[in-house]
Formats: sequence, structure tokens, C-alpha cells
Amino acid sequence: MRMFDTLKPLTLMILIVVVLILRNGPARAGATETLTVAGGCFWCVEADFEKVRGVSEVVSGFTGGTVANPSYKQVVAGGTGHVEAVQIMFDPEVVSRAQLLNMFLRSVDPTDAGGQFCDRGESYATAIFVDDAEEKALAETAIREAEAALGQTVITPIRSKAPFYPADAGHQDYYKSDSLVLTRFGPRKKSVAYDLYRDACGRDQRVRQLWGDAAPFAGS
Repeated sequence: MRMFDTLKPLTLMILIVVVLILRNGPARAGATETLTVAGGCFWCVEADFEKVRGVSEVVSGFTGGTVANPSYKQVVAGGTGHVEAVQIMFDPEVVSRAQLLNMFLRSVDPTDAGGQFCDRGESYATAIFVDDAEEKALAETAIREAEAALGQTVITPIRSKAPFYPADAGHQDYYKSDSLVLTRFGPRKKSVAYDLYRDACGRDQRVRQLWGDAAPFAGS
């Protein structure tokens, strides 16, 4: 009797799986990639991109400056060289880096050199951070396409990736937090304060003015 005739079905199944793995190599898990961008208030950029299918997490923080582990107050006061930024973790099998770059440029005012919307100063400037020549080429293509669509010069720079410092926990997921914060209108949930801030800052209004129906997050 041949060897396989004496094996129990379960043992035979295990043997077949082992043979297939040896022949084809182990299955590769989908690798998560990271895109780092600065688009003004990081609460807003985080809120926008956490809606995107294929994005697993967005972290608010600071990058591009000279001060290690800066605080929020240090950055917004200026002088650190950092900008408010986010790291977008995504599955490239679901959403590509090029798609995210196109969404990003259409979610900000890439023609504004002085900040974003009501937030002014260097810490609110836009930027795309890249790690290598391939990422730089994708960013350059996205900017050319945005310029062609707008008919205006895009001043959002492409910068080399630098150390990224996550903001403290109080600034993560601000847009959906039920924690209370003191505002000029009295205590409010952070999620409510965020909505009031975003509307008063004119972010969506300006994005709709620039991009119209191409704006991916501004709504109507």
C-alpha cells in the first residue's frame, strides 16, 4: 500500500498545505504605508482622512522643525520650525498614495503661503513630506495636476521626511471626543467645539470656493 493510503485525512491535508507553502512561499500580509502631510489645523486633516476607505489610522503631530518633542504651545507660538501635520496609515491595496495626495491637495488651499484659512503663521503652512525619489515623483505629479485643475500656482512644498512627534493625547481624535473643553461659549464637548471652530474658520467654505465638486471632504 502506498504511503498516502495510510495517512489520516487531517494529516494528509496538513501535508498538502506544507507542500504548497514550500512551493509558493508564505502568503504576504498587506503592508501598511504612511503618508505625512501638513494641511493647517491637524484636527481637521485627521477628521477628513479617517473617513477614507483604506486608511487605518491618522495621527496628529508636528514635524519639519528643529526642536525635539515640542509641545503644542511651543509649535503654535512659532520659532520651532515645526508645522502641524498628520501621519496617514493606509493600505495601498485599497487606496493608493497618489489618490491620497490628490485628496489632500483638494482638501486645503494650496495657493496660500501664509497659513490655512483662519490659522496664520508658519506652523499652519501646508507641505507634503517624502521619503525617497518615488514618493517625490508622485507628489510632483499630484501638484502638477492640481495646478492644471485650478489654473493657479500651487505653493505647497515637497519636503524631505523629518522626525514626526505625535501631539499629546488631548489632541488626538479631537473631532469625535466627548471630553469637555472650556470655550468662549462655556464648557463644550470637544466634538462640538471642533464643529464650531471648523465652521468659524471658514475651511470648508474656502475649499468649496477653490475646488467645487472636486473637494472630497467639504460637503455642500
